[in-house]
Amino acid sequence: MTPMQRLLQLPVNAVGMVKATQGEEEARSPVLTADGLQQACYSTVRPKEAREQEEQEEQCSPEERSSSAQAQPLRHDDLKEMLDSNKDSLKLEAMKRIVAMIARGKNASDLFPAVVKNVACKNIEVKKLVYVYLVRYAEEQQDLALLSISTFQRGLKDPNQLIRASALRVLSSIRVTIIVPIMMLAIREAASDMSPYVRKTAAHAIPKLYSLDPDQKDQLIEVIEKLLADKTTLVAGSVVMAFEEVCPERIDLIHKNYRKLCNLLIDVEEWGQVVIINMLTRYARTQFLNPNANESLLEEGTEKAFYGSDEDEGKEEKVEAAALVAKRKPYVMDPDHRLLLRNTKPLLQSRNAAVVMAVAQLYFHLAPKAEVGVIAKALVRLMRSHSEVQYVVLQNVATMSIKRRGMFEPYLKSFYIRSTDPTQIKVLKLEVLTNLANETNISTILREFQTYIKSMDKDFVAATIQAIGRCATSIGEVRDTCLNGLVQLLSNRDELVVAESVVVIKKLLQMQPERHSDIIKHMAKLTDNIQVPMARASILWLIGEYCEHIPKIAPDVLRKMAKSFTNEEDIVKLQVLNLAAKLYLTNSKQTKLLTQYVLNLAKYDQNYDIRDRARFIRQLIVPTDKSGALSKYAKKLFLALKPAPVLESPFKDRDHFQLGSLSHLLNAKAGGYQELPDWPEVAPDPSVRNVEVPEWTKCSSREKRKEKKVEKPFYSDSEGESGPTESADSDSDTGSGTGSGSEESGSESGSEESEGESESDKEEEEEKHKRKSKSRAKKSTQESEGSEPSSEDERKKPPKGKGPKAASDSESEEEEEEEESSSESSESESEGESESDTDTRMKQKTCASKPPPRQPKKETEMSLLDLDDFEPTPSPQVTPVNNFVSSSLVTDLEGLSLSDSALSPAAVSPASGPVKSYELLHRITGEGLSVSYCFSRQPFSHDPHMVSVQMQFTNNGDTEARNLRIQEPKLQSGMRIAEFPEIDVLPPGETVTMVMGIDFSDSTQAANFQLCTHTRKFFLTIQPPVGELMMPVFMTENEFKKEQGQLTGMNEITEKLTLGETCQGDAAIVQRVTSTASLSRVPCGSEMECRFAGKTVTSGSLVLVTIVTREQLVAQLTVNCEKMLIGTMLVKDILQALSQ
Repeated sequence: MTPMQRLLQLPVNAVGMVKATQGEEEARSPVLTADGLQQACYSTVRPKEAREQEEQEEQCSPEERSSSAQAQPLRHDDLKEMLDSNKDSLKLEAMKRIVAMIARGKNASDLFPAVVKNVACKNIEVKKLVYVYLVRYAEEQQDLALLSISTFQRGLKDPNQLIRASALRVLSSIRVTIIVPIMMLAIREAASDMSPYVRKTAAHAIPKLYSLDPDQKDQLIEVIEKLLADKTTLVAGSVVMAFEEVCPERIDLIHKNYRKLCNLLIDVEEWGQVVIINMLTRYARTQFLNPNANESLLEEGTEKAFYGSDEDEGKEEKVEAAALVAKRKPYVMDPDHRLLLRNTKPLLQSRNAAVVMAVAQLYFHLAPKAEVGVIAKALVRLMRSHSEVQYVVLQNVATMSIKRRGMFEPYLKSFYIRSTDPTQIKVLKLEVLTNLANETNISTILREFQTYIKSMDKDFVAATIQAIGRCATSIGEVRDTCLNGLVQLLSNRDELVVAESVVVIKKLLQMQPERHSDIIKHMAKLTDNIQVPMARASILWLIGEYCEHIPKIAPDVLRKMAKSFTNEEDIVKLQVLNLAAKLYLTNSKQTKLLTQYVLNLAKYDQNYDIRDRARFIRQLIVPTDKSGALSKYAKKLFLALKPAPVLESPFKDRDHFQLGSLSHLLNAKAGGYQELPDWPEVAPDPSVRNVEVPEWTKCSSREKRKEKKVEKPFYSDSEGESGPTESADSDSDTGSGTGSGSEESGSESGSEESEGESESDKEEEEEKHKRKSKSRAKKSTQESEGSEPSSEDERKKPPKGKGPKAASDSESEEEEEEEESSSESSESESEGESESDTDTRMKQKTCASKPPPRQPKKETEMSLLDLDDFEPTPSPQVTPVNNFVSSSLVTDLEGLSLSDSALSPAAVSPASGPVKSYELLHRITGEGLSVSYCFSRQPFSHDPHMVSVQMQFTNNGDTEARNLRIQEPKLQSGMRIAEFPEIDVLPPGETVTMVMGIDFSDSTQAANFQLCTHTRKFFLTIQPPVGELMMPVFMTENEFKKEQGQLTGMNEITEKLTLGETCQGDAAIVQRVTSTASLSRVPCGSEMECRFAGKTVTSGSLVLVTIVTREQLVAQLTVNCEKMLIGTMLVKDILQALSQ
């Protein structure tokens, strides 16, 4: 019994157990209880013997009773009575038993009328099981199901999502054309349902309705388009399946959702992943250029036919191919193409073999040749699975190994055959081993083959002999060795082995017949023993073809065959006729009478092919008055030189079918198969995949966030609150700490999404951000007239990397919820704060939003700290500063007219280039203590693998600060921190500079720690831009080129850009790049090219940057780096710096 059946089947005493929980009054009532009713039901329909048996069961233990009940389920009449009962418990019991019957494969269709009545039952559990039953039998009992259609429609409005989904599932299972409009309306409503589960069910119903009425296609496409825009992973796989069934040709529906599908892929359920990957494979073949176009041209030029090709012609073809490649532009991979490859790669580790196979076929059909190798290990892992999975995987590996032999060579031993393998698996492994054979490993493979020939599996032995023949034809060095081995097999006791050897030897001898006349003589002697028709036919063909090499033996063989002609198989008779004709033409004295005798026998054969062949040969070789002109050329016809056969793999050219498909498995086009499109010659417009975010959605999301901020009036001190979401959504235009680094440092997925965006999206977002900053700048000018123009200009400039990301709303909301929860937990850790303090904060925020006029003197500025609104509380909340200042704090500070120098990054003058200074702790938050820091770009003296961070402490208060030190660092795994020595005393008005080291472990994740004084603790965060995680490396031009050549493929990122108006000339480019990242310039001979080199501080991975300028401010940026994430983030930062 399966677990499903055990789960659904309930013991008899379960009803009594349920009813035992009801009140004692009901139990004492004269009205029949559930047990009494059940007993009455049984007694009315069961014979006396059954009742006696039940009484015996009652005396048994509960375990024995339940087992006997499971063995003898209730009869259908009893189930009908239970379904008609007024008690929900009995109905539930009956439905569980019915569903258990269905699970066991028993027919329960005669219960349909009794079950369908309960579709209106108020009990949710009963209703669920009724819908499960109806989905199974609604198609068979359509008339009865139609009677309850109004109930199904009511079920579509049920508050329970499972009931709504079940009602839609039943409705779509009733295959009657009259209710098509009702189904269409239900699907439309379900597609807009709040529950993703219901929307998923709507996607499942679309193909059902389409198969019922194809005329609804246009309306269904509208629903599919709506569901494709859904942001939940639950719906994605189902709607893509519906898309594939209904309108696979409508590629335009995928454009806007392409990046979303790529990013959601990792979280979609497994079978959805398979469908999406297969669809995206076909999509990519229509939208991107072939990454291997240049290589395939060269390969076509160098390929030669097996025979008959001239060396001079080959050279000419090579030259032509090289010229074509030279004409072609260098291939640059589309970022969306790279996004697909990068997001599918982790799925190679999936536990589902179908998902791994889908990713493998995607890489085989779409990836550059250098990157396809990653799938080999995953496919070899699948070969440890069940034999069915092995069979499918080996079919695909056999196809791949023909074109990409080097990919599987390291795993050669994984394809060795085990004695426990089924025959079909053995044959496929043989196929792969033969494909992988080359000069270096052929000796190992042939030793394996020698062992396989001793197997008891005859089909496998025959396949092994064929594999030896293929190895001999493809590798000339071992041809003689293989031939000698096969000749030895001719003395084998097993007739099948000998027969297969004969067939293979015949093919090998055709290559060099004159050298092997002894083998032909040896095979001629085998005609007496071998009875397998194919082998006898092969020997006769060989003797006839090379009868001049064995002039004495051939006539004798014909004599023997003439004796047994009438008993031979048809294929052998045809070869006897051919042998007779050839001997008549070459040795007519000895064989003239024999030939006539054989022709006369054939003339009256039962097979018309043999009769026709005999008449044809007689007219051709025996000239008469009536014979035509052809008889003059009889020798040329029969004894013409024939090319040696090419032993090819049966999997050759099978890759025109999409790998992993049923058509590929069968090597024939299956129903519903969609051809894999050819690569386009010219890349289609990539801007069709750009998604414009409507302005109103941005406003509404900002308003929501503001409302949330009002609910939480103080700033959180958690590390989550200072993550990438706040930096992306913040309205602040000043105080941006690390620029783009703060945006990209959050999660890897965030950076991948932003990388997927096109340039036009980024420009549009920057423009919107500028408009937003200008409007706020205007507002502040109207309210405070005395503001300085320089500070206004600074505020108008949008900070680097602050543009809103093209992430989905649902993702951003989830991030915010996570941030809020993490902030609450961190607040509980910090010192307690009373409700009155919170109210004070609320007042402070409302007062600060109405800025007073600017005070002319600094003293009055500082006296603002003594106002009631800013009165320090016993345990004030500390602002977390993640390389930027929160938007609401900036508004407060603008109102207070504090100095802007503390907020904006100030330039420090290090040796290598301009270094920015960032504020870590503001003097208001720090109660007079302010801290700023910068990345000095100097080696940290204690540990060269740490980033040197220079911190400046200033005491702006009236009292001295004592015991300044770092405590409780909260670091991600792999990160380390070297604290600065404790500062004993910092007098008022004094400034102290200290240096600390942080090992960021080559990531932009924040380092969180507490800065403690003798009275307070401040929660601080330092988050590095990606450019500060590296140090300069000095190298020559040749060294640079050598290292760059080793960092290609996935380690190379290329982007085109338009240089800003102020960024012209080498000096400007060098200044922008070195200010963005700690790199050194590499000498270069070309004036149009700038090169920079560096390495990551922690791991020492090389980072190489090349900028090639062209006409009209157009340039190309290339970054080569082992760590792809660092390379991606660096490209983004440099693009931003150069395009401003």
